[in-house]
Amino acid sequence: MILSVNYEFLPKQRTVRTSQVMDLFGIDFEQGRHVVAEGLELPVEQGSILCFTGDSGSGKSSMMRAVCRQIEGVVDVNALELQPVSLIDGLGIKVTEGMALLASCGLGEAHLMLRTPAELSDGQRYRYRIALAISQQPAWIVADEFTATLDRTLAKVIAFNVRKICDRTGIGFLVATTHDDIVSDMNPDVHVVCRLGDEPDVVCRDENVKKKGSVLAGRSGSVKRPESTGRILLGGIIDRTTSASSSM
Repeated sequence: MILSVNYEFLPKQRTVRTSQVMDLFGIDFEQGRHVVAEGLELPVEQGSILCFTGDSGSGKSSMMRAVCRQIEGVVDVNALELQPVSLIDGLGIKVTEGMALLASCGLGEAHLMLRTPAELSDGQRYRYRIALAISQQPAWIVADEFTATLDRTLAKVIAFNVRKICDRTGIGFLVATTHDDIVSDMNPDVHVVCRLGDEPDVVCRDENVKKKGSVLAGRSGSVKRPESTGRILLGGIIDRTTSASSSM
């Protein structure tokens, strides 16, 4: 997939306040075209994980959305409509499957499964959105600001479980986040590092190479995945993931 992401700066109206800001900092309105990526080649394959990281304003979300426009079967986690029913009912799948899915998203406690989305915290509701998206079995799941509302330990666990769900179900994931602490746990097939004012860096897991500006679409070989030290039970998530254990 060839990716080009850019946009024109919109004309601005000079006012007393904007003039004062420009005089204070010695600048003028930005004009012309802002280029995030030009002719970037990404190895986008079904059943893979693409992770876009970078500071706010670096273009990671714009790049992820550009990929979405070129693929089919996409479910956006943040666009899902949450029904006023219990979590286990909202998934619309077998109870045992629903319990296991909720547990993999950090919602394995029995009392949580019986709540409605309105009764959840923001972090719990986000995790439920991920579970709901997975239950629909789409070709791709898109998640902007991935795990931004979660505490970092739980975020790493969810990222680790996303890798396992991707491998088991064949569902592809496109995620964008400012938090790169989840990358090692997620072990994405393609990691795009977006940078302010510079070309993005692309890391391809299977090729075990890093190229700036472009990466070949072909795959050669594979990299052994780290052994899991995290455990998931229907009652919730316990223990820790690979990277979490190494930091303790």
